[in-house]
Amino acid sequence: MTRENNRSKQKRQSEIQLPPGEQIEGRNPLEEALRAGRKIRQLYILNKATKTSQTDPLSLLAQQTEATGANVSYVDRATLDSIAISNAHQGVIAMVEEYEYADLDEVLRAEEKAGTSPFLILLDNLQDAHNLGAILRIADGAGVSAVVIPKHRSVSLNAVVAKTSAGAIEYVPVCQETNLTQTVLRLKDEGFWVFGTSDAAQDKYYDVDWKGKVALVIGSEGKGIGEKLLQHCDFQITIPQHGKINSLNASVACGIITFEAMRQRGS
Repeated sequence: MTRENNRSKQKRQSEIQLPPGEQIEGRNPLEEALRAGRKIRQLYILNKATKTSQTDPLSLLAQQTEATGANVSYVDRATLDSIAISNAHQGVIAMVEEYEYADLDEVLRAEEKAGTSPFLILLDNLQDAHNLGAILRIADGAGVSAVVIPKHRSVSLNAVVAKTSAGAIEYVPVCQETNLTQTVLRLKDEGFWVFGTSDAAQDKYYDVDWKGKVALVIGSEGKGIGEKLLQHCDFQITIPQHGKINSLNASVACGIITFEAMRQRGS
């Protein structure tokens, strides 16, 4: 970006006063937010949209959003580009009410009341928003009970996560815990089996028993699971690989293991 373009972007940003809330970008995240009943505070939409078209997707989104009582502003692409967080806003940026993190105890009580065995995904210091968004999408598709992240030194719910999750952020409970090691110890006391991923592990992910109350721990992109937390896992598992790189990113590894677990659990 040239200095002139950067100055122009900064000027446009200063001209728009974004209301408080979480920013979401893209058509699908907005559609899912509307479907889930999330309060939309402000919608900025590409000015090619109209208030009357019954066929144009952008126009229909604008009409649906306006029907909820939200304010809708029709702006040019340069304005959208100036306030976008991701690189794929698709002509749609909305400010919505803040995401509320779920309470892990409430999630577990709901599972107990339903008579089902919980399956949790714990993410140890995951930093990449795209990975978190992809994992939420996996969790939604697999019927995971909740995704648990640390309160500190971890990516949190934001516009990039929402965009990458393709709307799954609206449906998958996400819990924040202060100390994942203490959370794991508490889960074990409550009858959970805890599985941690490790390249050095001997047990293959498809050779272990995934039935019952289960927590799967996925490590950060570069360092994996912290040593102390890994020591408290009941099982350390690995995904066999035969290539030269011998590395999968967190969301890919999570998807492979999670769907094998769900296959065994009959989900």
